[in-house]
Amino acid sequence: MSVLASLDWPTVASLATAAGTLVLAIATFASVRSANRSARLAELALQEQRRPVLVQSRLDDPLQKIMFVDGHWVRVGGSGAVAEHLDGIVYLAVSLRNVGAGLGVLQGWHVRPGLRTSRDGHADESEFRAQSRDLYIPPGDVGLWQGALRDPTEEVHPAIAEAAQRREVMSLDLLYTDQVGGQRTISHFSLVPVGDDSWTVSVGRHWYLDRDGPR
Repeated sequence: MSVLASLDWPTVASLATAAGTLVLAIATFASVRSANRSARLAELALQEQRRPVLVQSRLDDPLQKIMFVDGHWVRVGGSGAVAEHLDGIVYLAVSLRNVGAGLGVLQGWHVRPGLRTSRDGHADESEFRAQSRDLYIPPGDVGLWQGALRDPTEEVHPAIAEAAQRREVMSLDLLYTDQVGGQRTISHFSLVPVGDDSWTVSVGRHWYLDRDGPR
């Protein structure tokens, strides 16, 4: 009884309260950290559900008829492309398929003559031409891309016009997003002449601009 009587009970109570508060703080920190991790995983899962991934269409995909603003028409078959130089205008088109889970919205494009590999990297985003027509590629379905070079004084026009006329390989970078304008992606395609009058297209690399890619 003398030992108990000699204890400073207010101090003991304060220490006990402090210990309880510390334990509660640790538990709360662990709970918040776990909740944040779960929230990040849920956000990542939601993003992947909306991510488009554009590749060349399949060989057995249907033929597509594409009209340009000046009334010029082209036809593109599965896994095919078009590169025509007529009356000073270069017409380009590609048959695409979206193998991702989300709607793909084409935002811009950049074309260069010659074969370029993934080691060459993609064009700078500031160099992309904006799409003048809204082009959407639904998930798990086929779609198209089209573009035209109409100004012969542009630096790239003569080189692409010559490549189209001489039927030489071209490199095409497409910039696209999901349906809300996020998850910017650049996919690199090669347009390759086949036979006397046909072109085929194949994808070589994808770059994510808003986060690290799969590599």
